[in-house]
Amino acid sequence: MSKINEYYQKKNLINQLTEELNALENDVELKSELELENSIRDLMSEYDKSPKDMFKVLCSIDPSINNADKSSGTNPKRPMKTYKNPHTGEIVKTRGGNHKTLNEWRAKYGKSAVQSWAS
Repeated sequence: MSKINEYYQKKNLINQLTEELNALENDVELKSELELENSIRDLMSEYDKSPKDMFKVLCSIDPSINNADKSSGTNPKRPMKTYKNPHTGEIVKTRGGNHKTLNEWRAKYGKSAVQSWAS
């Protein structure tokens, strides 16, 4: 691509972004959100508080905020399974299936046999 084509592409992109920015600046909802943000920042500086402190305050008002934040990105834990080898009496507790001892037992006794030892 020639330099002049690149120049005009960038110039058009700047013009397009400027128009979008102007439209956003005239948006009533954005103005309201910016005003809220500024008010919160002023309060934080007035009381010498960090965003982390504010989060703690909000969580004390509504504890569901903290729980919703933690549960949104995590998967539930797998159930604990206990395997007891009837030949040796050895017990293995695991949440996953890729356990070193279980793999050894599967190689020696077979997958279905080891699966039947689970409780």
